Amino acid sequence: MCGLIALAATACRREEQEASPRPAGEQGPGRIVMGELYPGTAPPPSGSHRRYEVNAYHVSEGKRLYTWFNCNGCHAMGGGGIAPPLMDETWIYGSEPENIYATIVEGRPNGMPSFRGKIPDQQVWQPVAYVRSLSGQVPKDAASG
Repeated sequence: MCGLIALAATACRREEQEASPRPAGEQGPGRIVMGELYPGTAPPPSGSHRRYEVNAYHVSEGKRLYTWFNCNGCHAMGGGGIAPPLMDETWIYGSEPENIYATIVEGRPNGMPSFRGKIPDQQVWQPVAYVRSLSGQVPKDAASG
């Protein structure tokens, strides 16, 4: 009987673990490496948006994505609603393609969500082109109907 109690007592000890894991910085030297990431992103390549603005396919795809991501839920069909209108020449964060790109990817305070990770970076230029077409900033032959 004593042997059985001794066996049970030693069996319980083999599963002992630390109550909480050690912090990441204490796992050993060289485990934590500073990365190259900083708040915000690098600006998009300058001039890469021009091919989207002159291409009717890209502008119409931008319109599809605008609807798909429910941009019209806040901006209506560009006339504004609970969000600023997109059909005029007054733009809070600027009407240049790089500004619109940054707004879509990063979001803005007080309501504009970030679409980072929800839309591939190369496709962001399509809604940029469509939004600019709403205010007549792209060639008329490329503008969506």
